[in-house]
Amino acid sequence: MRLEGSVALITGASRGLGREIAKAYARRGARLILTARGAEALEDTAATLRRDTDVLALAGDVADLIHAERLVRAGLARFGHIDVLINNASVLGPAPMPRLDALPPEALEGIVRANVVAPLHLIQLVLPQMRVRRRGVIINVTSDAGVEAYPGWGGYGISKAALEHLSRILAAELAGAGIRVYIVDPGEMNTEMHREAESGVDLSHLPPPEVSAPAFVWLVEEETAPFGRFSAQRMHPPHQPAPRTLARR
Repeated sequence: MRLEGSVALITGASRGLGREIAKAYARRGARLILTARGAEALEDTAATLRRDTDVLALAGDVADLIHAERLVRAGLARFGHIDVLINNASVLGPAPMPRLDALPPEALEGIVRANVVAPLHLIQLVLPQMRVRRRGVIINVTSDAGVEAYPGWGGYGISKAALEHLSRILAAELAGAGIRVYIVDPGEMNTEMHREAESGVDLSHLPPPEVSAPAFVWLVEEETAPFGRFSAQRMHPPHQPAPRTLARR
């Protein structure tokens, strides 16, 4: 699928990886539907990207089901269809991040609502028109915390593990429908979210999010397999061209 002329909905688009994906898509000619909780930062991103493409920006929390429905409804009214959904927005939970034996149940509920329920709800909202058109790409942003046991990352890791298995089941259910489903681990990055997770730790040695953003272009325009779990930094390491084949795990 060519990004030029397509429509992509990107969550968590005001900063970090979401912003860099939006910039990469705009350069390829995609029209964008963007959302994030921070209205001012989102509008700043949208204003920058409007120099290159048509952008609809609607601030709000995707864990708010009403906001998600309004977002998709507005996007379809503006562009007529949605070709790509990138579920990038997520939350860490309480800071500092507690171990599981100290994680309040209500905090875990909030993490799962934002990182699992909200992505599924957006998928449910965009799928009907993708099915009719037999065309679509769904990319759920995950983490190695979803497959590795990191002390202190339990709530976040639980949610990402659930998102990964949700994606596997979705891909199986959509077999033959013309809709591709992927999960992408962008790898460790020097982002505001990571700094929040590890307050006081020097992350300057980690790559910036723009290193991982090309993977999200590659998956839409080049990859054709119906399902995969990809490590974005393995695909596109710093200062090297993106390889044509990817490692899967």
